[in-house]
Amino acid sequence: MPEHQNIEYKQSWHDDYLKWVCGFANAQGGQIYIGKDDAGNVLAVEEYKKLMDDIPNKIKNLMGITAEVNLLQEDEKHFIQIIVQPYSVPISLRGRYYYRSGSVKQELTGAALNEFLLKRAGHTWDDVIETRATLDDIDEKTVKIFLRKAEEAGRLPDIDGLTTPELLEKLRLSENGQLKRAAIVLFGKDPGRFYANTFVKIGKFEDDDFTIRFQETEEGNIIQVLNKVLRTLDYKFLIRNISFEGMNRIETLEYPVPALREVLLNALIHRNYMGAPTQIRVYDNKMFAWNDGGLPVTITLAQLQQRHSSHPRNPILAEACFRGGYIDSWGSGIEKIINTCQLAGLPTPEMSEKEGGFQVALFKDKLAEKELQNLELNERQKDAILFYKTKGEITSSEYAERYSISERTARRDLLELIKKELLKNEGDTNLSKYIFV
Repeated sequence: MPEHQNIEYKQSWHDDYLKWVCGFANAQGGQIYIGKDDAGNVLAVEEYKKLMDDIPNKIKNLMGITAEVNLLQEDEKHFIQIIVQPYSVPISLRGRYYYRSGSVKQELTGAALNEFLLKRAGHTWDDVIETRATLDDIDEKTVKIFLRKAEEAGRLPDIDGLTTPELLEKLRLSENGQLKRAAIVLFGKDPGRFYANTFVKIGKFEDDDFTIRFQETEEGNIIQVLNKVLRTLDYKFLIRNISFEGMNRIETLEYPVPALREVLLNALIHRNYMGAPTQIRVYDNKMFAWNDGGLPVTITLAQLQQRHSSHPRNPILAEACFRGGYIDSWGSGIEKIINTCQLAGLPTPEMSEKEGGFQVALFKDKLAEKELQNLELNERQKDAILFYKTKGEITSSEYAERYSISERTARRDLLELIKKELLKNEGDTNLSKYIFV
């Protein structure tokens, strides 16, 4: 049996492996085999009698837990199996906390440790009472905006005549008149006064990843920041594409607004508010949105991009945003981002875990000039794509005339573009049109 996220093989015992025991106890449990190589082959373990006494005693004395320690034998070679059960309370080793995530053992520190301890105590960050806050810290204009949107969504019944304190209690944003952290980040006048990194940084970068052209910072509660960031992206960071339908001039952003909105909501609602601020990096041909806080251990990147159950880091905040019509339930946000971009003819967005956080990457039209440099096209083909793509179609005779070449050469060039899935063919041979995909 090969190693996987719940099994670890060690050729010999070292006390440092107590960290693995601690990591398994704080995660989903697991097994450690002493006396096996990485492929699971038995190598035998020396002093196994002594280890059978030492290992369970060290686990009990240093962590206060018990583990099943078994002596096994194969081909007259002894090896040891340590079975660790998951614990609902946090387990520490010499005052340090470890966690098994995937196939990696990691020490929990800082914000990650705080989040872990809260979860083990039956709380999440957003559910904690903010003792420094009062109703005077709630922005009534934002509350009114939320109520209007909630009424449109129809997910929050019986809100007519509801006072702000009553609304906060109804949304579980307060308890016994005291505000929770979720109330501050959703409705607060100045969330930054309580939590330093609630703002969003936006930067326009050159392709070298280091040179920044200009940058902006947007502050406020989630509802305010959502509108501010979308407006700033529209006015300053993104280009509007212009097309015509008859006499009507149509302007669209480089990226569909519903996808941008979902990316931003995903970052603001599911982020770790004790970590770094949300960051958006805009380039000529792509953009990245990063928020602190990785995926829950119960879901993978592959599962995230399919139909999956909802695993919010901040469930009180997420539920309130759902009731207000800002997000959909059941983990459909990522699916909506992908589908919206695909419907707009853009490449599929990419999701990744990076630097302790989660990142969504959006890419521009695959027919943009810089992308064409990587497609091994001749100069005629590149020019034709850039020249004709706003029209949406081209014929072989137009192509031949523009570049002073034969119809045969024109058709050959265009057929190559079909093979690269940049065009598709419509019509018969003589009257054929080539439509941009």
